[in-house]
Amino acid sequence: MRRALPWLVLICLRLTAGSVLADTGRVVKVLPHFLDLQGRAALSPSLYDRDAYQARLRKHPEQCSGMRFDILWRARSGTNTQAKLRLELRGTAKGNLPSQLTLETEVSITGTSHWAKLQLGGSEYKAFGEITAWRTTLWSGDQLLGEQKSFLW
Repeated sequence: MRRALPWLVLICLRLTAGSVLADTGRVVKVLPHFLDLQGRAALSPSLYDRDAYQARLRKHPEQCSGMRFDILWRARSGTNTQAKLRLELRGTAKGNLPSQLTLETEVSITGTSHWAKLQLGGSEYKAFGEITAWRTTLWSGDQLLGEQKSFLW
């Protein structure tokens, strides 16, 4: 029995080491924010004030210049140091189909959590119309690591 114990420990360590090398990740949180004509999402650092200002911008779309999506993501990789965050947007219907748009950014995998910001603004925001649904995905090469989507997606 004593001779088998070191081999059993070695086999267990080898099995767990294989799982560490796999790419893992997830999209933890997505915060969509309207931006006012000066590009601000809030007037002060207070979360309560931010939520109140966002409600005001939602009621008065003429005061909006765009939308910013703050994305909290986490990834660990044994092979890649770069990943891609993709934000897919669906808007109000124009004709038979709803408008669709994809925003992407390259991110560096370090094993810790990071915030990324993707923004839709200016004439592109005005032409797109109201955003009705979104989906954020984290990709390492062609492997999907994580996803977060709105209720209507």
